[in-house]
Amino acid sequence: MPNHGNEEDREREEPVSFQDKRRIDPMTGKVREPAGQPADAAAAAEDPEDTANDAGPGAADADGDALSQAEQILNSVADASDEGVTGAQDPELASATAREEELRHDLLRVQAEFVNYKRRVDRDRDVSKDNAIQSVLTALIPVLDDLDAARAAGDLAEGPFAAIATKFNSVLTGFGLERQDQDSLVGQPFDPARHEAMLRQPSQEIPEEHVVQVFRNGYLRGERVLRAAQVMVSAGEG
Repeated sequence: MPNHGNEEDREREEPVSFQDKRRIDPMTGKVREPAGQPADAAAAAEDPEDTANDAGPGAADADGDALSQAEQILNSVADASDEGVTGAQDPELASATAREEELRHDLLRVQAEFVNYKRRVDRDRDVSKDNAIQSVLTALIPVLDDLDAARAAGDLAEGPFAAIATKFNSVLTGFGLERQDQDSLVGQPFDPARHEAMLRQPSQEIPEEHVVQVFRNGYLRGERVLRAAQVMVSAGEG
C-alpha cells in the first residue's frame, strides 16, 4: 500500500508561496516594474505623461493606436492655425499646415473648373436650343409663302382658315421671327446683308439706294438672316 504518511510530511515541509502579478501596486497606485525590465522602460511606465511629452505631437502609444495619432495630428494643425505656429517653431506642424494649404488650393481649383464647366454646358445648351428654333423656323418659311399667296388671292380674307393663319403667324412671332415685307421695307435703306437686289431702277419718290419694291418677303430672327428679302433698289431720279 502506498505510504500516505510520507507524502503528508513532504507537503507540510514545502512552504506555500504565491506571486502577485498585478501591474498596478494597490498600495501606491504606481505601475510595477516587471522582473528583468530595463530601467528606462520602467521609468517610462512609471510616468507615461512625461514620455508622451518627450515624444512630441503625433507620438504613438504602446499599442500603436493609429486613430490616436491622427487625432493628435489634426489637433496639432488646429492649434497651429489658432496660435500661428511657424515652421521654425514646429516643423511637423508646418508640414501638416502646408499639406492642408495644398488641399485647399486643390479644392478651389476643382471648384473653379466645375463653375467653368457649368457655364460652358449652359452656353452650349442655349446655342443648341437657338439652332433648333432657327431650323424649325427656316423649314416653315415655304408655308408662310403659301399663306401669303392665299392671302393675296383673297382666300384668307375671312373664315376659319384665316383665323388659323393669324394664330400661326402669332406663334412664329413669339419665337422671334421677324417679317420683312412690302409694308416694312419700302423707303428703307438697302442693306446687302439682309436684302437681295433684283432690280435697280430710277424713282422719283424713293431716294437712291433705298428699297422701292419687295418681290419676296424676307425673314429675320434677331441678328440672323433666315432668308434675305428680294427687292428693287432705287437708282435716284435718273
